[in-house]
Amino acid sequence: MNNGWRHTAKVFRWRRSLWIASLLTPALVVMVLFVLWPLLSAFRLAFYEFNGLQPTGFVGFENFRKVLFETPYSDWTYNALKHNIIAFVALMLFENGTAFLLAYALLKALPGHRIHQVIVFLPVVLSAVIVGFLWKLFLHPLFGLVNQTLALVGIGAIPWLGNESTALGSILFANIWHWLGFPTLVLLAGMQRVSKEVIEAARLDGAGDYVLMTRIIWPLIAPSVTIVTILTFIGSFNWFEIPYVMAGLTGSPGGATDVLGLYFYRTAFGSTTTGIQDFGQGSALAVMMFIIVAGVTAIALRYLRRREIEL
Repeated sequence: MNNGWRHTAKVFRWRRSLWIASLLTPALVVMVLFVLWPLLSAFRLAFYEFNGLQPTGFVGFENFRKVLFETPYSDWTYNALKHNIIAFVALMLFENGTAFLLAYALLKALPGHRIHQVIVFLPVVLSAVIVGFLWKLFLHPLFGLVNQTLALVGIGAIPWLGNESTALGSILFANIWHWLGFPTLVLLAGMQRVSKEVIEAARLDGAGDYVLMTRIIWPLIAPSVTIVTILTFIGSFNWFEIPYVMAGLTGSPGGATDVLGLYFYRTAFGSTTTGIQDFGQGSALAVMMFIIVAGVTAIALRYLRRREIEL
């Protein structure tokens, strides 16, 4: 009897393991084919010289040396990296800062707050390409909605995407408009998990909205802040679609909107304007982008998780 029970349990565990394996296998195959294999290929190809898309010889770290230390490649690399850093800082300050205020306003459940949740999140479901074309039309210097609105108050036409001082900010604004709803709902979900008794106790102690946001809610939604911060960093260093649609592959005007994603693409595959193509250097850039994103994300995640515990 005991042996029969053990046999039945063993068969059950075997079938359960087989069922779990059958569910995980398709996902693992997709990850290996479309994530792991391209990543390992990029690491390998970064050490080769190319003639078009065909490797011609092993060159070691030469491609990395060029993109980091040899002009004009190094100038393009650091210029693009600078814009990615600016994008991260701007998105953290303006996008996530505004998202925190909107989330707090929605938390107060004012009349119509549910429809406002939908309105805030609606741009997120749009394609980045659609958003880019939409804002490119809005910012057109002649018939764009923004300049037509400014003309009503006597302000002349501004070439938002044609001026080096305003181009990057205009693209960042479009990106903030597109993604503002996502951190808003993530932070709102974190705020809704804060105990109502804690908020009511703070209110009874005379805490106003500012004290409530900075001293009570902000520390208690640390896990949500961690998620938003990490995703913002990854998104800002993978930035490609909106800059490509609004400013073109060369990051015009004069490289003022160039980012690592654009620089990698035109280096690896060439462009109609520059005509430059070097798949080895492009692979080196891809490897550098991966190291930056993975390394900084790991360090930031470790720090932010520790902060959650301390708070």
